[in-house]
Amino acid sequence: MKISHDIRREHGGTKAEIEEGMAQKSKEFAEAGSRVYLPIAN
Repeated sequence: MKISHDIRREHGGTKAEIEEGMAQKSKEFAEAGSRVYLPIAN
């Protein structure tokens, strides 16, 4: 994915650090309801 590639290029890091960051983002996504499109707040 382009986003993952950009993060690695800009911030470096070992494979383990990248995997840990991606796991954290996955957890945040699941906690937010696993929805790609969120309702618009008024």
